[in-house]
Amino acid sequence: MRSHTVHAVIAVKSLDRAKSRLADRLPPRERARLVLAMLTDTVRAASAVPQVASVTVVTPDPAVADVAVRLGAAVHPEPMPAPGEAGDPDGLNTALRAAADELRHRHGPADVLALQADLPALRPDELADMLATAPADASSVVVDHAGRGTAALLARAASPALDPRFGPDSARRHIAAGAVDLDGDWPGLRLDVDTAADLDRAIALGAGAATRAVLRDIGWHGRVHEPVPHVC
Repeated sequence: MRSHTVHAVIAVKSLDRAKSRLADRLPPRERARLVLAMLTDTVRAASAVPQVASVTVVTPDPAVADVAVRLGAAVHPEPMPAPGEAGDPDGLNTALRAAADELRHRHGPADVLALQADLPALRPDELADMLATAPADASSVVVDHAGRGTAALLARAASPALDPRFGPDSARRHIAAGAVDLDGDWPGLRLDVDTAADLDRAIALGAGAATRAVLRDIGWHGRVHEPVPHVC
């Protein structure tokens, strides 16, 4: 694959609604710090991939937008959800679709990658390998570590527009819509963080620098260690 051919899109909701499944372990301020740290590591990893031409963060939250700009990412304002759009209670799919459409309007036919914002153990070589492995003429999906969610959804320039179906059982719905299920060994790419157990898995795998710094500062239990290089 040629370098700089993929445009990544990441959606982040308001920080006051983020990571509610960690509410029993972390107060709101610390959850917000963790979200920003995981976004930082995700954007840094994606930006380090030669195939990735740009990263766009879609968000209604000014703090998220500020972090994205400082990381060199573009910011797309979150659109209003389409009236009656089923299966999109958080407006995530509407946000990703709007940003993807804008990217193709600006750049013409282009590969668009929808990426989760909470991939603190993502390695650039994993994402590069995934992009090189994905078929050139079809959409493809990376199922998350739990086997039901979607860590990444790729719409090739030759395929129809990005058709995000995030939400419960999104992996099944993306595959049913025609996305190819990629089976590569990409543990960091598949590890999106929703629960305390997920966060511990990311620590064990080797979370990125921003996430490690926040976890040390808030006193998260366990040893937060440097990441071990992963060979795809």
